[in-house]
Amino acid sequence: MFIPKHYKQKNILKMETLQKTVNGFKSQDIMDTVGAIQSNPEIAKFKFRARNKWISGGHNRSTIQDFYGACREDETRKEPFVFDNSEPPILLGNNEGANPVEFILHGLAGCMTTTMMLHAAANGISVDHVESSLEGDLDVQGFLGLDETIRNGYQKIKVNFKIEGDLTEEEKQKLISFAYMSPVFDIVTNKVPVSLSLNA
Repeated sequence: MFIPKHYKQKNILKMETLQKTVNGFKSQDIMDTVGAIQSNPEIAKFKFRARNKWISGGHNRSTIQDFYGACREDETRKEPFVFDNSEPPILLGNNEGANPVEFILHGLAGCMTTTMMLHAAANGISVDHVESSLEGDLDVQGFLGLDETIRNGYQKIKVNFKIEGDLTEEEKQKLISFAYMSPVFDIVTNKVPVSLSLNA
């Protein structure tokens, strides 16, 4: 059977594109994941969990291991991730770990970066280097109950990205637009219903 040369070249090019790795993501993996979700939206529903125990003073410890996703409980993590939360001495702690509002900055930075790189890979945009710095303004009079007009959390968060690669200014701006799609960006910029309960 005769196969036209241009048809062969087109298929070879398609195969090479699917096998290509961009920003650490395989194009085939991205397409397979998107395709699976499009065929069964239930796959896209996740439940993430964290457990926490108080140790002493401002020191407490969180463990993260199991989660539900892709229609099943995940069993890939054999050991939990452990995060110590504390406060600096000026906030009555002993620096056993970063404080929780600093973890928010860590979560926001990590999520925006991952989101940016994933969407960049899906769009065929290769990036050499990305780093960010974050700063959050917080007035502790709020959570200490000293001034009801001051909110308990951050008043504002500033994020600065440094992006390097063979990129046009337009492509860099597109990468920034991808960061706005971050789940943690959504969490910190919109109200999320949080329910508290007490085990008897």
